[in-house]
Amino acid sequence: MKLSPRDANGFFRKPDPAIAGLLIYGEDVMRVAMKRQETISAITGPSGEEEMRLTRMNGGDLRRDPAQLLDAVKAQGFFPGPRAVLVEEAADGVTEAMKAALADWRAGDAQIIATAGALAARSSLRKLFEGAKNAYAAALYNDPMGRAEIESELSRAGLKAVDQQAMGALEHLARDLTPGDFRQTLEKIALYKYQDPTPLTPDEVVLNAPASIEAQMDEIFHVLAEGRTGDIAPVMRRLSAQGVAPVTLLIMGTRHFRTLFAIASAHGGPAQGIGKLRPPIFGPRRDRMLRQAQNWTAARLEGALTLLMDTDLTLRSAGQKAPQMALVERAFVRLAFLARR
Repeated sequence: MKLSPRDANGFFRKPDPAIAGLLIYGEDVMRVAMKRQETISAITGPSGEEEMRLTRMNGGDLRRDPAQLLDAVKAQGFFPGPRAVLVEEAADGVTEAMKAALADWRAGDAQIIATAGALAARSSLRKLFEGAKNAYAAALYNDPMGRAEIESELSRAGLKAVDQQAMGALEHLARDLTPGDFRQTLEKIALYKYQDPTPLTPDEVVLNAPASIEAQMDEIFHVLAEGRTGDIAPVMRRLSAQGVAPVTLLIMGTRHFRTLFAIASAHGGPAQGIGKLRPPIFGPRRDRMLRQAQNWTAARLEGALTLLMDTDLTLRSAGQKAPQMALVERAFVRLAFLARR
């Protein structure tokens, strides 16, 4: 039977012991591996492999020796508890072995978890699992992670206290990262928050986010710092369509203008100020930031930071009803005009 994405996530978390097998397939190898790991852990528990209740085999080996699958499914373990057989890199060449194992499966046998890459609709392996009454097929697509998946990953990382704005920042991050990279980022955040009982904030999410995500949004801040008011609307439309959260724009905008303030207010002038930055800025971005800082005064940059802070407070206000992205865009227009004074 086919599993919808919503039903599949539920099955990964809590597999039905009455189901003989599950086929997980998709283009993203890391995404498939994560769901396979989650499912097997739910079946055998954290000590399943140490207690020899998990048998691993490769699709190529199974193709050469089809009988080993049924033998593994029927084998009795030394330790009590549910068992699983993992078949990695499965393909159409193992269809007959899978068919025989599913047909002979009985309650108490090891459950079969098969993983594969992208499978066409005509794939015999995919058709087998989709048509079997005691097996499921779950297709994993390269879609952004949903709220339920994000919450599951937060729980796995041990991050329980997350404020609403931080969750919005995490949802934005999940749209831009692969599930594997997102999980690694959460692990980094968990280490950052170790023994810190306070709720996770958007600032902390941005602080621990991969630099590549920040680079994608740099353009809007260059537009503002260079006073290009005519370019604000199209760039904002693009960022909004990509799902960038308003609070994230304010956080990163504040970081950009704080950097400009540090450069512009340095003793010895902007040229010396940019050399003192830690971490340092290199290449074309360094030249561009230096030109921007030379165009601003420290006093105007203080005004820009005040404007960003006031807008952030407005977004967080309980009585605020106006569209958040519209408020941010209005503040950005005012910033761009400051640059032209």
